[in-house]
Amino acid sequence: MPAEPPRLEGKVAIVTGAGATGSGDFVGIGQAISILFARHGAGVLLVDRDQQNAETTLAAIREEGGRASLFVGDVTSNSDCQGMVEAAVAEYGKLNILINNVGISGPGSVTDVEEDFWDKVIDVNLKSVMLTSKHAIPKMIEAGGGAIVNLSSIVGLRAGSGRPSHPYAASKGGIIGLSNSMAVHYGRDNIRVNCIAPGHIRSPMVARHSTEEMLNLRRRAGPLGTEGTPWDVAWAALFLASEEARWVSGVTLPVDAGLLAATPLAMFPYLRDPE
Repeated sequence: MPAEPPRLEGKVAIVTGAGATGSGDFVGIGQAISILFARHGAGVLLVDRDQQNAETTLAAIREEGGRASLFVGDVTSNSDCQGMVEAAVAEYGKLNILINNVGISGPGSVTDVEEDFWDKVIDVNLKSVMLTSKHAIPKMIEAGGGAIVNLSSIVGLRAGSGRPSHPYAASKGGIIGLSNSMAVHYGRDNIRVNCIAPGHIRSPMVARHSTEEMLNLRRRAGPLGTEGTPWDVAWAALFLASEEARWVSGVTLPVDAGLLAATPLAMFPYLRDPE
């Protein structure tokens, strides 16, 4: 049986938030997506505001013989978003794929959140998707079409925990609504727009702010009873960015161990009884 060709051969991708957020093999979602895309033949522009973190991802890709380059910038800046698209086209000649992965946490309720913090979360998580897409879509149209994959969250679809995280929920829900509208209004330009809604992924960002007890509870809450990793999200992004998903657009794909399919009572025995 012949070997399968790389799934993104000849494609050019921008991945925002591509820098390393962990150490060693403990990679973040943006880093995992970038490495996997390069393994499958894409030229990848790694976008991050932290140059050192981005260089770590770049070194990992080049060590495997992949193609990648850096752009240090802020996705809440219109000029930086324009610059990253121009950099990708200058380096690789075109743009086919945009992965909007940047995100920050947003704890607090609407009755206690500070207005400046609310604005920051919305800007980083949601406005950035608009700004990057604003500049990427015209270049994708020039290339004959493309794929945009936006990272939302299960918290954009359901309340995520006992502690309120209203700025985060609003931003991630907004990403889903924006993605749906973009999928419709740029479909005739042969641009597909989809979302991924990660569930309880054990990423470096989550691990830094969670106790082992909470991490174990998150694992047990999913019907599969196993932890997700950034690589699980990366494989979903690879599918949605590839030609295998050529007829998939306007979809929000949960990557969550089946969590959204369950009610709290369905999972109660697994949360109550010791393993």
